[in-house]
Amino acid sequence: MSKFYLLIWLGWVLRLTLSSVVSAGVFASFITAYIYVSQGSSPLSKEVYEALFHVFKFWFPLVWSVTLLISLFRTLKTVFNRCINGYEMNLKSCSVVGYGDIKGVWRKWLMLIIWLVGAQMIIALIFTKLFTSYEATFDWFNIYVLYTFVLVAGYVSFVLLSSRCRLVSVKKC
Repeated sequence: MSKFYLLIWLGWVLRLTLSSVVSAGVFASFITAYIYVSQGSSPLSKEVYEALFHVFKFWFPLVWSVTLLISLFRTLKTVFNRCINGYEMNLKSCSVVGYGDIKGVWRKWLMLIIWLVGAQMIIALIFTKLFTSYEATFDWFNIYVLYTFVLVAGYVSFVLLSSRCRLVSVKKC
């Protein structure tokens, strides 16, 4: 059973990462190109490339925050009705899962992830205060740390999902 949860989590991590990072990269590139064109499309030089990179680097984490939420919703559908290692996670209400079917499950799952990420942040904050020399409380916190916390919380949430949500069950296949 633990191998089932590990494999379902690995597939989810791969989809979530590809979906959110690629989408964020595309949107940040469009924003960078729009800013470049709206500023007069200066001839490309080393300084212009560097400036464009800094613009992209500024916009990427902001856009990634949004695409991560969208990808969390879109990738939850992919964990249902797939036979992995002799088990499958099912929605009790339907045999073919659509985005409309997972809205209620997604809300419960997202709240579970939020609580798990919050618990991880408290633990990380305690370790940071005890074992590091950061001056500010949340100097270490950014979208990349948050993404790592979401991935860890995702594994735990898949294990807890069938017991926390009446609409989800894990069955042998």
